[in-house]
Amino acid sequence: MTQRTALITGASRGLGLALARGLARDGWRLVLDARGADALHAAAAELGAAAIAGDVASAAHRAELAAAVADGLDLLVNNAGTLGTVPLPALADQPVDDLADAFATNVLAPLALVQAVLPALRARSGAVLNITSDAAGEAYPGWGGYGATKAALDQLSAVLAVEEPGLRVWWADPGEMNTAMLRAAGEDADAAPSPDHAAAALLRLVADRSPSGRYSAAGLRERP
Repeated sequence: MTQRTALITGASRGLGLALARGLARDGWRLVLDARGADALHAAAAELGAAAIAGDVASAAHRAELAAAVADGLDLLVNNAGTLGTVPLPALADQPVDDLADAFATNVLAPLALVQAVLPALRARSGAVLNITSDAAGEAYPGWGGYGATKAALDQLSAVLAVEEPGLRVWWADPGEMNTAMLRAAGEDADAAPSPDHAAAALLRLVADRSPSGRYSAAGLRERP
């Protein structure tokens, strides 16, 4: 039986690393991406994974990632992301250039990476897991720019699911987690659950090959 392969972006810490650990326990071959080379290589060494450091907003880096999985891909996890401007500003004060950069990382890069690996995904009837946020649909002061990027990613995911019926496409909200990103947003990250809890819930999508759609970690945990 062919070993299943997953490509995970933003995999050096937080949710990405928790997902990678869960898949590694299940025997998956992993290709991991993150911008911080030292932390990424440490994670890859722990998990026996391949590590390709770089910025997903770079076309050259995405080409490297696609080449690493050209022989077949069972799961793409688009987890890498940015808050954009911090401290989080009101929309009246949102620097538009910062927002453009956030769209490049949170929306355009995941789409471009999907495009780059589609042949490998189609070859194995694979799956795409795009990490979204409740800020995509809820009006939280200060979260307008970030939330707009996640709303755009939600819509791209929904259309991709319709256009690629041979794949599974999931866009999933992990909920609040104790991560550096939540801390950078000015929230009480220490009071939030570990990313391990969200990862365990989201990996149920993979294990069950759930239908394409939008999910939340909280909702998945309530499944019987």
